[in-house]
Amino acid sequence: MNKSVSAKLVSSALLVSLVATGCESLPVPGIGSSSSSTAVVDNTDTAAAIEADTTGGKVFKVKYDSNELKNDPLVNSVDITATNLPGIPTPNVAVSDVNYIPTVLIPKTRNNPDEQLDVSLLDDFINEISPNARHYPPNFNSKSDQYYAKEKLKELEKWLRPFAEDENASYEVLLRAAKLNGMGRNLDLGSNFAVRGSTFIAKAIDRQPNSAEANFIYGMMLSEGGGFKEGKKYLMKAASQSYKEAEQSLAQADLLNDNRPAALSRLKSLQQKHPNDATIAKQIEIVEAGKYYIWDLPTAK
Repeated sequence: MNKSVSAKLVSSALLVSLVATGCESLPVPGIGSSSSSTAVVDNTDTAAAIEADTTGGKVFKVKYDSNELKNDPLVNSVDITATNLPGIPTPNVAVSDVNYIPTVLIPKTRNNPDEQLDVSLLDDFINEISPNARHYPPNFNSKSDQYYAKEKLKELEKWLRPFAEDENASYEVLLRAAKLNGMGRNLDLGSNFAVRGSTFIAKAIDRQPNSAEANFIYGMMLSEGGGFKEGKKYLMKAASQSYKEAEQSLAQADLLNDNRPAALSRLKSLQQKHPNDATIAKQIEIVEAGKYYIWDLPTAK
């Protein structure tokens, strides 16, 4: 008995799956480019469903009876997840040193503290790469580490930017956006990162004028970008609140402004307050060696 079946276009995903399972194709007489072509198929096997690819002029069976599949290699394949293969060792997998990232929620806007944003992964990333990219020049163990940091930073900055550009953005959002864009500038991701970084941190200071961290970040951005005089004002405000890194950035500004004695004096004075800080000791060595970037430190491997 013959049955007339309307031919229709098979999706590319279905065609790929059919080819992968050894699906047989049958010639369709008279089928051209028109999608309204009709194929006549022998329907003796009532369990078989027929589909047609009108562009290729072929009919594909997408169901088979058990006799047709008994010799199919995919049907009779071995599940290697449940069976050991002869001569092939079975890998053992174990998970250790599991770390949990603490949940961090911050207000999205300054006028609605109840509307919060989860920045747990963002803060974890910032904490991870800040030692390598917070200051110029960036310092990573390898090019692959630096590439990873760049790509992830671009994605996170793109995600956070709309919240920071809101006219009512909270201090917490603006501070994080400034950190990301500042590090993006140091990683040479483009001038847009420098502009956005300065814009966001200026707005953060407008929200909290006495914030030691915000004043430090703004002063650091300005001084490391060549604005020593303007940057010093913000760094001094942060340093007056015992913000140690602001003192180090002031030394860096002195050094880049060709005032090596002032930079060395500042670092040695800071070392007396923090005698166990190995970073300060290394920075003193850098200045005494005649170099100019106190943050160009060897990273731990």
